Order: sequence, then C-alpha cells, then structure tokens
Amino acid sequence: MILDLIASRNYAEESEVRAMPMVLRIERTSPPSRTALLEAAAASAVAVCLDPRADVGGEWHEAVRAWVSGRIRKVSRRARGVQWDAVQELPGVTITVDGASVRSLLPVLVSETPREVAKLQISGSDLPEDEPGPVPEGARLLYVNPRVEMSAGKLAAQVGHASMLLAPRLSEDELKAWASLDYRCAVRTPSVAEWDALVHTGDVVAVRDAGFTEVEPGTTTVLAV
Repeated sequence: MILDLIASRNYAEESEVRAMPMVLRIERTSPPSRTALLEAAAASAVAVCLDPRADVGGEWHEAVRAWVSGRIRKVSRRARGVQWDAVQELPGVTITVDGASVRSLLPVLVSETPREVAKLQISGSDLPEDEPGPVPEGARLLYVNPRVEMSAGKLAAQVGHASMLLAPRLSEDELKAWASLDYRCAVRTPSVAEWDALVHTGDVVAVRDAGFTEVEPGTTTVLAV
C-alpha cells in the first residue's frame, strides 16, 4: 500500500502540510563524516516507510499514508547530547553508518511538530566533503548532482527522497535483502560527464526538487540506481 502510493506519486492537493522530521546527530567535538551521515539519512527515511508498523493496520500506517499521499517533504535538523537522547523517545527509526547517526521520525503535520524537534536548529548542519571508501556489498547507489551545491541538511532530505522512490522499483526478494542490510545506501558524487550519462540512462530514479530551499524548482538533485 505505502509502496504503491510512493510509486504512483499522483498525490492529492494538500489542505495541511505534512513533513518527516529528520534529526542528524552532529556532536560539537566529534562530528560525523558527511558521506556517512547522508548514507544514514537515506537508509533511515526508507526504513520508516517499510517498517511493519507502517503496514495496513499498523500503528504508523495512517500517518505515513497521509504523508506519502501528498508531497514527501522532509525537514532536517541537527541535534547533539541531550537533544539527541530526547528524540530517541519519539516514533521513528535510527540508522547508524560508520559512526554517523540519523533518526527519521514519523511524519506529522508541520503545525504539530513535537516540541523536542521544533526547538532544534535547521541551520548549521553542513559538513566538509570527504573521500568515501569502496561501495559496500549490497548497498544501493545514490548519485548526487555535481553541478548543484547543497548543505548536508538539504542533501540528507534529498537522498531520503531517493531511497524512498527507489523502493517500489525493487522486487520482494530485493527488498528483503536490502532490509537485512538496514537499507544500506552508498552516496557518491560522480563527475559531470558521468552524471550526464546517468541522466540519460533509463534504469534510474530521479529526484526533482520542488525548489522550496537552496535550489531552483525542478532541479534534479539525486539519481538512484
């Protein structure tokens, strides 16, 4: 049901705006690497949608269904210390990759964002570029547009969109295998030439941003293979 709604993307007009809060753990003294944080974000976003609690009859189903029936908005915020501990008590899924942790929370009406989340800062979530290692076995590849500059917070939402849009394209066996790896993703930035070649490949899923923040409307931000 949830995957069908994601796949169709024939969302209805929204009377109320809903969003998935994504909380990025960025400690002051030991910040994570940018790549690992983005990979954790991609995995945690799709993990919420594919969690058994999001199935029909599950306690999360109505919240996830209402959200994916509209625009799949996400809002990234950073947390550290006791702030991070507090959001662990809220419904959601935490994924940790190479020491970098992200908790994607159950989507809510923006007007009803939990107090523990609303007080977290959206800005200040950027991290320096790093050199990722080899692609882990079984990871799903997400390619970032090399022509577009985005903060880590913005890009966390974009790779989360990509992993979600990719899921309906996978078979049941592929989804089970992916779930066994905690929805492992590999986020990479190709060369401009490689990106242009990928854009014209038929077997990719493209994320096109609505243009609310940082990029122009319709910009292709991420490709999922």
